Amino acid sequence: MDEVIKIVNDIKAGNIKPIYFLMGEEPYYIDKLSDYIEQNVLTEEEKGFNQTVLYGRDVTIDDIVSTSKRYPMMADRQVVIVKEAQDLSRTIDKLESYVDNPMESTVLVFCYKYKTLDKRKKVTKLLGQKGIVYESKKLYENQVGDWIKRVLSGKKYSIEPKATAMLVEFLGTDLSKINNELEKLHIILPVGSTINPQHIEENIGFSKDFNNFELLNALGSRNQAKAFHIAQYFANNPKANPLVVTTSTVFGFFVKILKYHGLKDRNPSKVASALGVSPYFLKDYDVALKNYPMKKVSQIITSLRNVDVKSKGVGASMSQSDLLKEMLYTIFN
Repeated sequence: MDEVIKIVNDIKAGNIKPIYFLMGEEPYYIDKLSDYIEQNVLTEEEKGFNQTVLYGRDVTIDDIVSTSKRYPMMADRQVVIVKEAQDLSRTIDKLESYVDNPMESTVLVFCYKYKTLDKRKKVTKLLGQKGIVYESKKLYENQVGDWIKRVLSGKKYSIEPKATAMLVEFLGTDLSKINNELEKLHIILPVGSTINPQHIEENIGFSKDFNNFELLNALGSRNQAKAFHIAQYFANNPKANPLVVTTSTVFGFFVKILKYHGLKDRNPSKVASALGVSPYFLKDYDVALKNYPMKKVSQIITSLRNVDVKSKGVGASMSQSDLLKEMLYTIFN
């Protein structure tokens, strides 16, 4: 995020490079940077003749170079944006000659999503010398919560930890999806609001009571009634709560508990870092640590592997309801 801010600030200051190669697994920042250049480098009057958007599936490198070599009309520069540039991955090396001597009056932007260039290639090195190469990396799940808080803080909103956990659980690490849902909340809630689980449930559609986060809480505290109640809800709503996701989530939870048992340094900040969880939720892991000895955790992990195999139709043909019950019986007994 700091690199994105620097690129934007440089553009604001007039330090504009002739080429921006935006690549990587996370499309969110690629889109944000591309949109910023598209909206801000040229004035509205200049855009008509001097801003061109191309798509990788429709053009060749020669087409892009030809367009980039044109001179701007009644403006200091032109902007050429190549979206879905990953479709040109097989011929991207042909860009070398242009990158070696780019038009200073052209701002050429590549949106190269879900892939990265080989850093050993000559074209990659030239791009870094003559312009900007930005790699947008996928965030790990335990990093997304902080990202949500930063985005909301910038727009004068805050969010409760449980609401953050719900967003991450249901939307994963897809920043674009998460941002779209946050935008909905910005429309509904006044500036300065604190987003809570009720807001998530009412406006985005995720249940604040029946989700994997609440299931883990029930398992960790050995609240059998709550756990079986949630499991029944999952069984009645299998499309919204696929067993493979639930099994994976529960498996990950107990793997963290096993790891926690093996930690010598129980300093909370170090434990949270080692487990990859928010310090806010560490109390739930402390409870589970007391409720499940290391030997029992090892047995649970083995049984969860068996449930996962059965859920994929190997060795048994059982309903989601029966598999969920088997999982819970194994954990609690």
